[in-house]
Amino acid sequence: MAKKKELIPEEASCDPAAISLIGYACDVGINTSFERAKDITPCPIGAGGLCCRNCAMGPCRLVGKTDRGVCGATRETVVARNFVRGVATGSAAHSDHGRDLAYTLLEAAEGHAPDYGVRDPYKLMEVAGYLNVDTKDEDGERRPINEIARDVALAAIGEFGRVRGELLYLKRAPQKRQQIWHEQGISPRSIDREIVDLLHRTHIGNDQDAEHLLQEALRCSLGDGWGGSMLATDISDILFGTPAPVLTQANLGVLSDDEVNIIIHGHEPTLSEMVVAAALDPELIEYAKSKGAKGINLAGICCTANETLMRDGIPLAGNFLQQELAILTGAVEAMVVDVQCIMQGLVPVADKYHTELITTSPKVKITGATHIQFDESRAMEIAREIVRRAIDHYPERGETRIPDISNPMVPGFSHEYIDYALGGFYRGSLRPLNDAIMAGRIRGVVANIGCNNARIPHDSLHNYVVTELIKHDVLVVETGCGAIASAKLGYMTPETAFEIAGPGLREVCETVGIPPVLHMGSCVDNSRILTVLSQMATEGGLGEDIADIPAVGLAPEWMSEKALSIATYCVASGAYVIMGGRNPVSGSEEVTRLISEGWEEKVGGRLEFVEEGEEIVRRTLAHIDKKRAALGLPEYDPSQWGKSGDGRMPELLDLPFEERIEAIYGS
Repeated sequence: MAKKKELIPEEASCDPAAISLIGYACDVGINTSFERAKDITPCPIGAGGLCCRNCAMGPCRLVGKTDRGVCGATRETVVARNFVRGVATGSAAHSDHGRDLAYTLLEAAEGHAPDYGVRDPYKLMEVAGYLNVDTKDEDGERRPINEIARDVALAAIGEFGRVRGELLYLKRAPQKRQQIWHEQGISPRSIDREIVDLLHRTHIGNDQDAEHLLQEALRCSLGDGWGGSMLATDISDILFGTPAPVLTQANLGVLSDDEVNIIIHGHEPTLSEMVVAAALDPELIEYAKSKGAKGINLAGICCTANETLMRDGIPLAGNFLQQELAILTGAVEAMVVDVQCIMQGLVPVADKYHTELITTSPKVKITGATHIQFDESRAMEIAREIVRRAIDHYPERGETRIPDISNPMVPGFSHEYIDYALGGFYRGSLRPLNDAIMAGRIRGVVANIGCNNARIPHDSLHNYVVTELIKHDVLVVETGCGAIASAKLGYMTPETAFEIAGPGLREVCETVGIPPVLHMGSCVDNSRILTVLSQMATEGGLGEDIADIPAVGLAPEWMSEKALSIATYCVASGAYVIMGGRNPVSGSEEVTRLISEGWEEKVGGRLEFVEEGEEIVRRTLAHIDKKRAALGLPEYDPSQWGKSGDGRMPELLDLPFEERIEAIYGS
């Protein structure tokens, strides 16, 4: 029998905080996702999309001389079916998030969820315009906020089951892009209909043409990106506030040795925002002190982390692959989860400590976890109960091993704030960004998004591609676990531009006061990136469509079906998208061609799967330069930049504040 391969922490992650806790888990024999990834060999047939289990005559494995399933389905059909099913599921996950938020807004507006309300009335008015909701009465006076909020919520809910026409939010795209969607017949009719339609097509005996299946995947994903996800972002802003920059910290070092630590993990902000409020309750803080703690400390994992981070400054404990590691610190009293990306492996790890794992969503129960079902009508009451339970566990805490590792970060770059940062209230717009790209100070823009994947050394591809791109004057915007990777690396402060960014990007960051890597939110907030790209296209100077812009979308460590939906709606919006890790359509050369060359011919965007970081960077820069050339922009030449501004600034930043002032202005 072959000897079991040893897990080497430094090969599993490039994050020093993660490495220390992976090593500890190995030493004490606690099983984690890193260990399981080492022990489980991926099925090579399924990995390429060549296994069909869509009926009871299978599973049919199309390998070797077997090129058809029992029903006669070809390799192309099977691979396409498997891919588009992933797109449908990912679209359902993100869009259902948007539906839940729309119902929360409705409950709040009607007075049934008294702990919620409209925190950003300006965003409410903007969304009302998109959804054709009147904001004024017959006399021209503004209607009451709650009446408008109720009608906005009802209109948003109506988009999921729209009976006629097409999604209202499609009009937010550039006119040329809307025309392409109409010509290709992929404008979504409603959010739910396209998901059901796509799943129906993949049932045995239905759609058996790979190109036709993939065409519907484009339409389904657009219902997510320009429908469910965009609604989720907008309604979150209405309920909880539109993000703006805050200063906070990232990585496991944010956990406290002498406070009650509560981790919020998942994707929906409805519960987590209430937990934030409950943790500030003086009565609960005093209760924590009565148990021997100095206070209550909140930290986040995954996209719930991103939601509370960018609105409330709640620090990041880590991304997807760090959820088990947070419990391994021995310092977490409760991990509170809602939906998506929650590992069942949390239960056996939590069982070895005093940590209570609490599920809260009616959609998610985990065997062995405590279930406290969240109800918006009793939101604060339930949040207080959860915080109190966490406090009760504090006296049970044993030895802790919190890595002394964290980095400062500035998140909160909503598209509204980017507008403001580039021009203020007086003339906020994306004109300065377009001008910087046209001049060549900024070579192009990359959206680096997506998950972690235990088959790839944790954060390694994210860190590599982002470092290389900002060195080459590419402005990077990020969401999800990719954003958390950069935050932990220390790339989300303005000072990073002086240390790593190329000369042109450094000048822009210095002028505006922004980091070279912008945190734009949770994974559902990729809709913010679509909005920015649309505004860049309509601003002028960079073509008329998203497909014209020198921009690329990356998901180097993707693992979830949501990532497939995001990638597909970005392609359908005209973007070139590169995903790292395994290629789920590698079993068919024809499907691989259809999602790259085929989709580029139809919608101007293409999807490719590339494993090596160096090749991801090479293709990204080549595409950006190709788009610059097509626009007639000057060839990228970094030697032109870096001579303006105050050359002393990098060294002055290292001085204490008083010495810095004296050096600049004199004594």
